Amino acid sequence: MEFCPECRAILFPDENGVLTCKTCGYSSEEKNVEYTVKIENIESEETVKDLGEVEDMRSTTTEVCPECGHDKAYCEIKQTRSADEAPTRIFECAKCGHTWRAYH
Repeated sequence: MEFCPECRAILFPDENGVLTCKTCGYSSEEKNVEYTVKIENIESEETVKDLGEVEDMRSTTTEVCPECGHDKAYCEIKQTRSADEAPTRIFECAKCGHTWRAYH
């Protein structure tokens, strides 16, 4: 694979086999008879899966829910105030879904 000395784009052969830059128009003096380009359309599947929706992979902690008293909750930490202050911990009860915050 050859690259353009002017703009560093890939050089492709024109109909005469001369390597030419499609970006800036640079042409090489040399012909390249072994250079081939194969373009394929690849059928793809959805490869990115949000496992948080498929399986509950959120962080859990032992925290008592103020609504139902259950002792397991999902925990998320966010910086909701300025950087010199402690982050906010957001909890969601694993049983009833009640959410609450802790600022310490």
